[in-house]
Amino acid sequence: MTHENDASTAHTKNARDWVKILSEYREPDTARSSFELAVTVGGFVLLWALAWFFMATSPLLTFVISLCNAAFLLRLFIIQHDCGHSAFLKNRVLSDWLGRALGIVTLTPYDVWRSSHALHHSSSGNLGRRGMGDVHTLTVEEYQAKTPVQRLLYRLYRHPLVLFGLGPGYLFILQNRLPLGFTGHAKYWVSSMGTNAVIFIALAVMFYFGGVMPILLIFLPSTLLAASAGVWLFYVQHQFEDTHWEAEQDWDLHDAALHGSSHYVLPSVLQWLSGNIGIHHVHHLYSRIPFYRLPEVLRDHDILASSNRMTIRQSLQSARLHLWDENRKKLVSFGQAKAQAA
Repeated sequence: MTHENDASTAHTKNARDWVKILSEYREPDTARSSFELAVTVGGFVLLWALAWFFMATSPLLTFVISLCNAAFLLRLFIIQHDCGHSAFLKNRVLSDWLGRALGIVTLTPYDVWRSSHALHHSSSGNLGRRGMGDVHTLTVEEYQAKTPVQRLLYRLYRHPLVLFGLGPGYLFILQNRLPLGFTGHAKYWVSSMGTNAVIFIALAVMFYFGGVMPILLIFLPSTLLAASAGVWLFYVQHQFEDTHWEAEQDWDLHDAALHGSSHYVLPSVLQWLSGNIGIHHVHHLYSRIPFYRLPEVLRDHDILASSNRMTIRQSLQSARLHLWDENRKKLVSFGQAKAQAA
């Protein structure tokens, strides 16, 4: 992806200036939030019920409906995400408990995720603070200093089949069962174990009433597809050619937010189903803005609407970029890094 004049245009306002401007959009609307929650939960429950209804007569139709329901599961995660930023409801306590409830459906312990995601926002684009809540990214120099085995492992990790296929399932089904990174705090064990207990009870109820088929045909397909879609969205929001990485001494939070997050331009249906999370540069600049108000920001500010734009075709090209070139300030492929070294 190339920004062309977008980055310079965005610089007509200092990145810090946007914080004050965007604060005008931070207040959630209770009626609108309630509507978004009702529509999303309603769609999710309806498709679950339809999938169960057809399970005995048409397992294939059940499977297809479950795949469609992955979109509503993804949208539930976006609402949970906004709860974690205190952006969905005005009442913080109610917002957190809604997030915890949704975390059961998304297989994500809310309190653990909220803390790790806060670290992502506070360190995105900082080369000295990689490793928590981000896609692991090496610099060209770091990669070249690795042993052949270490290089192979990194290549496997960055391979699309692992990153968007095996990895999401491992993350949501296995890794999320423990408060990794926060094991020294009882609060996060309570979050993880409490979420796990309710998930186990829900799966036991499914098995009691329907045997193993609801788990195999409804629960797993929607969960795995939603997980892969979520990881893909997270990837393209920060992993693109002209993204923003800096050494810690040169890193600035607001510059990283504005220039290190993409504006993923999607068809209106996909934008709705993904909760406008593709307007990610605005979200990183001011994370308290409710997801349904992000398009409002773009309508009011042409500069942000034209900044960091990434089409679906361009996003597919970003999947071949794996290393950060500190000299060229670009994300490059393994082949480009090798050619430069030669």
